[in-house]
Amino acid sequence: MIQELTPDFKDYELLDTGDFEKLERFGRYTVRRPEPQAIWHRSLGDEVWNAADASFIRDKRSDERGEWRLRRGVEQSWTIGYCYDQMRLRMRLALTSFKHVGIFPEQAANWNFIYDTCRQLRAKGIDEPRVLNLFAYTGGATLAARAAGAAVTHVDSVKPVVTWARENMELSGMDSVRWIVEDALKFVRREVRRGSRYHGIILDPPAYGRGADGEKWVLEQNICEMLECCARLLEQRDAFLVFNLYSMGLSAMLAGTAVHQAFGTPPQEQSGELYFEDRAAKRIPFGTYYRFRR
Repeated sequence: MIQELTPDFKDYELLDTGDFEKLERFGRYTVRRPEPQAIWHRSLGDEVWNAADASFIRDKRSDERGEWRLRRGVEQSWTIGYCYDQMRLRMRLALTSFKHVGIFPEQAANWNFIYDTCRQLRAKGIDEPRVLNLFAYTGGATLAARAAGAAVTHVDSVKPVVTWARENMELSGMDSVRWIVEDALKFVRREVRRGSRYHGIILDPPAYGRGADGEKWVLEQNICEMLECCARLLEQRDAFLVFNLYSMGLSAMLAGTAVHQAFGTPPQEQSGELYFEDRAAKRIPFGTYYRFRR
């Protein structure tokens, strides 16, 4: 089933988009950042955009890097919360040189799915579902699974990012996550050799990246092997997969086709775009998702 999803996130709001930028509210601060998909014009005036608490200025020599211009009194780091059912998350945000702030708020729609599915697995008698979160970043999906009582293995190749995720766990009043600083593909290859099994796998790969020891990740070249390894790690019954794609031009149809080749066709699947709508009702997709239960 193709479905567009947008989460109900009280501490996040997409205020306006246009002219290749977006204006967002994260908790108490407004943030202005580049957005290559905002091909239309802004709806709010310059006085609103120029009043942003933090504005990202792109380095002319780089497509990704830059620096932040802050209004007086604005802090470099702050916390926000996310609530769903009995899940209560707290996460630290920070202004990075790559224009990111520490979360991708559209992923909250997947956090809800992860939380609900882990709760359902426990209701079936699986006391502590085993969940593997790959390319796990600052751990929103990890916390969602842990909040539902899952035993979570969190894998990311960047040690400071894993430290950040651990801090978010502690802010959320949780513990007992298994932290792995390693190249994700190298890790799943080893898990396959070990015969490890998981009830849930969350796969959030970048278009391009480097592993902890300099391993090169290129999505189009490596994703088929990654999915094949994950298929060998996922339990045949009472299991789920969440697969995200952020590369422009890669559709939900492509994601589903790649998953079907590796896993077969599951009985329950869903795919589409994760999006937010600004105050002028302009919708902008922030990622493609595919997920299934079996």
